Amino acid sequence: MREKLLELSILFISVIKWVFFAVCIGILVGVSTTVFLKSLDFGISLAQKLPYYYLLLPLALLVSTLIIHYLAPQAKGHGTEKVIEAVHKFSGKINPLVVPIKLVATIITISFGGSAGKEGPAAQIGAGLCSIFSDLLRFNESDRKKLVICGISAGFATVFGTPIAGAIFGVEVLFVGTMLYDVLLPSFVAGIIGYHVSSSLGITYFHEPLKVVPTFTSLFFITVCFSGIFFGLISLLFIETFRFFEKISKNSKLNLFSKPIIGGLILIVLTFIFSENYLGLGLETIKKAIEGEHISPIAFMLKILFTSITLNFGGSGGVVTPLFFVGATAGNTFGILFGLDRSLFASIGMVSLLAGAANTPIAASIMAVELFGPQIAPYAALACIISFLITGHRSIYPSQVLAMAKSTSLSIEKGKELREIIEIIYQPRPKSLSAILFQLIKKFFNRS
Repeated sequence: MREKLLELSILFISVIKWVFFAVCIGILVGVSTTVFLKSLDFGISLAQKLPYYYLLLPLALLVSTLIIHYLAPQAKGHGTEKVIEAVHKFSGKINPLVVPIKLVATIITISFGGSAGKEGPAAQIGAGLCSIFSDLLRFNESDRKKLVICGISAGFATVFGTPIAGAIFGVEVLFVGTMLYDVLLPSFVAGIIGYHVSSSLGITYFHEPLKVVPTFTSLFFITVCFSGIFFGLISLLFIETFRFFEKISKNSKLNLFSKPIIGGLILIVLTFIFSENYLGLGLETIKKAIEGEHISPIAFMLKILFTSITLNFGGSGGVVTPLFFVGATAGNTFGILFGLDRSLFASIGMVSLLAGAANTPIAASIMAVELFGPQIAPYAALACIISFLITGHRSIYPSQVLAMAKSTSLSIEKGKELREIIEIIYQPRPKSLSAILFQLIKKFFNRS
């Protein structure tokens, strides 16, 4: 009896402890995200008063590159990826300078037309503040990691107005195939508090409950399954295109100054060819796609191109908002091609791209309900899971750790970062049939 009382007492104290700290984190991240979003809106409105504002893109990317390189190299990239890396490799330790530098670099990039998102910076700023908070309170490594994960959850929740999906995203995005259940409680509390704090401070969110969802039929079920395959392939296209430009950027002989300038010039040329629709956040296009308006059938491919160039040639920002753009426009195109409800499949596509490219099918499925209403839930969840499987062992966040193989037929080592697994997948293969047979026989006898 004494042992049971002791156990209950410890658990009760633990719950109170983490609820209290999660509330603190929610308030902290809610306020910081509000500052970031309002500053971003101000920067965008100010820049767009200039005619042909995007002509300043080379300068914007250069400034973003230089302040990150010299002041906070850890702020490089698209935010969430660096936080995942910090959790796995540095026990959640993040340089305090990341917070202001990431905020400034992202505002500069997006305001002048860089194609990037706002969730990555919000997550990195939130995680950075949590790291500072844990250092001030002298938390151990385990507790610091928990707080940083809460920062990811609260950042995601407060950017998109999806507190439950944000909470799940924070605990799902670190690993492929598992979740950190010990962080669920504080993540939920931080996400909910952060959302309500930012809402009370004047941040408004996009929610578009679908008016009509088709009744269940066998044909519609099969159609949704095929849409999941389609969105999985688009997720794969996004990841591979991003990786391609990342390799070009790393392998080029361009110096620190010329790389962002050239990237900016390429974006200017592409803008003159294809229009301004693919610059910045692209929220208007996302809204039009979800409302069922006709969108260019190649819009999703162009957004992938603009985003890959922006983030690999000096720009700062996230990838989830571009993923939403790509998913919504690809879903709109899917509806046009097969004579289906464009609004419905744009909504399904928006969350399915998140599920596939970020390996977060549960968070994406819940987000569908929070954004579009409960009627879409079974169809969105089905498409999200299929998209997640089709993407394979790849991710827009290569620092994710693999906890399960997506098929038992594949021999893939668990516990490694996806970056390492991708390198193995992309190792040069023998070209001749005899060499392939020799390798197979060799593997068979080695296993025997």
